[in-house]
Amino acid sequence: MILTELHLRHFRNYEDETVHFAPGVNVLIGRNAQGKTNMLEAIYALSLTRSHRTNNDRELINWQAQAATISGVVQKATGKVPLELQFTKEGKRAKVNHLEQARLSQYIGNLNAILFAPEDLSLVKGAPSLRRRFMDMEFSQMSSKYLYDASQFRTLLRQRNKYLKQLKYGQQHDQVLLDVLSDQLAAYGAEVIVARHHFLQQLEKWAADLHHQISLHKEELRLVYATQLKIGDETTVDQAYQQLLTIYKENKAKEIDQGSTMYGPQRDDIRFMVNGKNVHSFGSQGQQRTTALSVKLAEIDLMKAQTGEYPLLLLDDVLSELDTVRQTHLLKAIQNKVQTFLTTTSLSDVARQLINEPTIFKIKDGTLVKEEA
Repeated sequence: MILTELHLRHFRNYEDETVHFAPGVNVLIGRNAQGKTNMLEAIYALSLTRSHRTNNDRELINWQAQAATISGVVQKATGKVPLELQFTKEGKRAKVNHLEQARLSQYIGNLNAILFAPEDLSLVKGAPSLRRRFMDMEFSQMSSKYLYDASQFRTLLRQRNKYLKQLKYGQQHDQVLLDVLSDQLAAYGAEVIVARHHFLQQLEKWAADLHHQISLHKEELRLVYATQLKIGDETTVDQAYQQLLTIYKENKAKEIDQGSTMYGPQRDDIRFMVNGKNVHSFGSQGQQRTTALSVKLAEIDLMKAQTGEYPLLLLDDVLSELDTVRQTHLLKAIQNKVQTFLTTTSLSDVARQLINEPTIFKIKDGTLVKEEA
């Protein structure tokens, strides 16, 4: 898929800006605080209906306006699809083909995007919550079922945690409702766990090959889904459900005492293993960066396999964080393959040599100017 046109109105520091992008590599050059990352944030939001930088949608609206609008035209194999996302102080509205969607979940998946920013280099060495968020954000774009199951699980988890706290402090006494919530949570939790296991298995195929190449054939990468259940390739959703339900039954008193749900996919993690060692604990900074880069690039092929189309790739100032070897592998991996948006303060000679005919935009004070060839 290709984002051919983007229009921003009252979004961050963009008052009213329309830009037409090339299908290859689009380079956004400018000094800091001119709007480079804001542009990538807008594309990401048009894809996933949310910012990657803030949970407060009001921050996206220009302080002088009441609403911010992002609209674009996506060229897919099946034809052109106009998309629109509006942020107001009351909430957000999404349109596909000019038709408003009743739920945001119906909108997600029309434009798929993978973001790689400097903070993503901490995917390996950061907290488990970062890796769970990574799974949920990326897998939700590939599967509407995963998006639905994960959303239902989060809603039920909040309800169950609230009820566990009420039981803990004596505000409620009926454990029958807890059993009902446990059954429902186990059902959706099992769907999420099994789906994550299978997605990570497929992601490993491409990530392992990329990591092998970047490490000059010295390292082998494996992705291990760390869950409290016993999950294998043949594990069914029903088997996972029975396991999780049994755990909730056996630990009912313990969870009431804690006032919180202690088991399920909200506690799971990914272990990145290089040559048999956990990179999180024992890997060098170079190994951690190679692993993060390999996993991010592998997403491109996994998303293509799952959806039938390549996603957009958003690279937010990552070239400055990578050495020449990793820059080279990154730029070769995307060449003539996926529409890319790359922000930078300056394009190095190495990058210019590696990128085939980039389309360059200069950004200053929220205005884009295309550089003529």
